[in-house]
Amino acid sequence: MTSTVPTAVHDEQHPEVRSAPPITMFGPDFPYAYDDFLASPAGLGSIPATEHGAEVAVIGGGLSGIVAAYELMKMGLRPVVYEADRIGGRLRTVGFEGCDESLTAEMGAMRFPPSSTALQHYIDLVGLETKPFPNPLAPETPSTVVDLKGESHYAETIEDLPQVYRDVAHAWNACLEEGADFSDMNRAMRERDVPRIREIWAKLVEKLDNQTFYGFLCDSDAFKSFRHREIFGQVGFGTGGWDTDFPNSILEILRVVYTEADDHHRGIVGGSQQLPQRLWEREPQKIVHWPHGTSLKSLHGGDPRPAVTRLHRTAGNRITVTDANGDIRTYRAAIFTAQSWMLLSKIDCDDSLFPIDHWTAIERTHYMESSKLFVPVDRPFWLDKDEETGRDVMSMTLTDRMTRGTYLLDDGPDRPAVICLSYTWCDDSLKWLPLSASERMEVMLKSLGEIYPKVDIRRHIIGNPVTVSWENEPYFMGAFKANLPGHYRYQRRLFTHFMQDTLPEDKRGIFLAGDDISWTAGWAEGAVQTALNAVWGVMHQFGGATDPTNPGPGDLYDEIAPVGLDED
Repeated sequence: MTSTVPTAVHDEQHPEVRSAPPITMFGPDFPYAYDDFLASPAGLGSIPATEHGAEVAVIGGGLSGIVAAYELMKMGLRPVVYEADRIGGRLRTVGFEGCDESLTAEMGAMRFPPSSTALQHYIDLVGLETKPFPNPLAPETPSTVVDLKGESHYAETIEDLPQVYRDVAHAWNACLEEGADFSDMNRAMRERDVPRIREIWAKLVEKLDNQTFYGFLCDSDAFKSFRHREIFGQVGFGTGGWDTDFPNSILEILRVVYTEADDHHRGIVGGSQQLPQRLWEREPQKIVHWPHGTSLKSLHGGDPRPAVTRLHRTAGNRITVTDANGDIRTYRAAIFTAQSWMLLSKIDCDDSLFPIDHWTAIERTHYMESSKLFVPVDRPFWLDKDEETGRDVMSMTLTDRMTRGTYLLDDGPDRPAVICLSYTWCDDSLKWLPLSASERMEVMLKSLGEIYPKVDIRRHIIGNPVTVSWENEPYFMGAFKANLPGHYRYQRRLFTHFMQDTLPEDKRGIFLAGDDISWTAGWAEGAVQTALNAVWGVMHQFGGATDPTNPGPGDLYDEIAPVGLDED
C-alpha cells in the first residue's frame, strides 16, 4: 500500500500516544469492533434449525470469500465457493522453480499492521506465525539507502539522513494536525470513543471529500515548499513514496494514518496464502449441523467450483449462478467477493442484481496498478560490510529510479534469501507492463548497479525471477481500490450494501464483500471486515440473529453508520 511517518516521529511530537491503548483498524467510517465480535464466546450468531444445510453461493476464493464461507459453515449453512484461479486471491505466495521450497515471494499482500486485529484473529486461529517486515528505517531493518537525483544517503535511523528528510517528516506531522485533527482522532480511536470519532470524521468528510491528497498537502503551511512535497512523494516514510497516491482522495490516506495501517508491519512466516488455504482445510471445533471433522474442503469434495460466467435473478427472488463448466445452480443468497469490475466484463449479469446507484458505484470504482519482481539469491550478501566504510554493502532502497522500492528478505545468514528488486504502483507499475520478467530484471539490475557500483547482485542470483502486474491479471484488473475525490458516496453505497432491509425485495439476496468494498482498501483487514458484514447480512436474511451479548455490525448499524452526504 502506501506509507506514513515513522511512529517514533509521532511519539516525539505527541508523547501521550506512547502510553495510550493499542489502536485497531475499525474506523473512522464505521467504528465497529470486529475484533471483539470475533472474540466473544457467544459466536457470530445463529440461524433457525429449519435453514440448516441451505446452500449459499460464495463467489471468489480470496481471503474475504473464504472467511465468509468458513463462518457460514459454522452456522450450519452450506457455502458453495466459486473460484476462477486459486484459493487466496491477492494473498498469493509463489515459489521459485528449482529452488528450495522455503524460498517464497509474496506477489500480493506481504505486510500486515498490528492494527489489523480481525485479520490477526484468523492468523492466530490457524496457527500461523509472523515476524517483523523490513520496511525502510524500521527498527528491524539493518539499513536503508535513500537515492534521489543521483545522490545516495545511507541510514540506520531517520536521524542519519540529512536534515531535509527530517523536515519533511515533521511537515507531514504538522500537516495532519493542521488539516485532519490527527492527535484528537488517534486518541478517540485508541479509546474507542465512537461519538468523538464520528464527530471529527463527519466534519472532515464534508470538508475533504472533493480534495486530492496532493491538494491537501498544498493547502498546508507546513508543505509550502515544492521541494518538500517532491521528497515526500518520492520517498515518504514508513514503506516508501506517496506520489502514486497523490491523485487519490485525501480521505483514503487519512484512513491509513489514523488506523496506523502503515506502521510496525509484520510478514507471515511461510507466506500469506497459507491463511486462506488453512481456513479452507480447517475443521472447526464449534460447528452447528455439520459433523465434527467437516471443513470447507470436505464440503466441496476437495476443490471449489470453477469461475462464474453468469449471474441472474429467477423466480422467488433467487440468485442463479452459471459456472465455467456450464453448471447452473440457484441460491436464496449469494456473496460476491471477487473484483467488482468482473461484474461489468467477465460475468454476464442482469441489471436487476443491484439498484442502479450501486451499479454506478461499481462502475466508478478506481483501482491502483501494482507490480513486483522477486529473485532468489544464494545468501543475504547485503549484510556483508564494505571494507572502506564499515556499512552494509546493500540496503533496503528507496529511489526515484525505475525500481522505486527494493526489499531484502532473509531467514538467517546461512540460508538462501530473496530480493524484491522492485515494488511499484500506478504509473510506475505501467512502465513495467510491456516487459517480460527477464527484461524487467535487467532494467532493475542496471538501476541498482548505479546505486551500488561495488555490488554484483547478478552473481548471487540462483533462479529465474518471478513477477506480477496486477492490472494485467485477468481476474483482478488492478491491485486494490483507491477512491478518487468525490467518490465517498459511491464507497458508502458499496460498503453498506449488506444492510438490505431498505432495498426493494427484488434487489436483495446478493451481498458485496471484499477489498473493493472496504473503507481501508489495500489491506487484508478490510477483506475480513466486509466478509463479516456479509455473513451478518446472510444470517439476517435466513431469519437468524446474533446473541444479545454480542451484537453484530448490522445490529449496531444505526449507531455507527457511515456519514451520509447530500446527493443533491
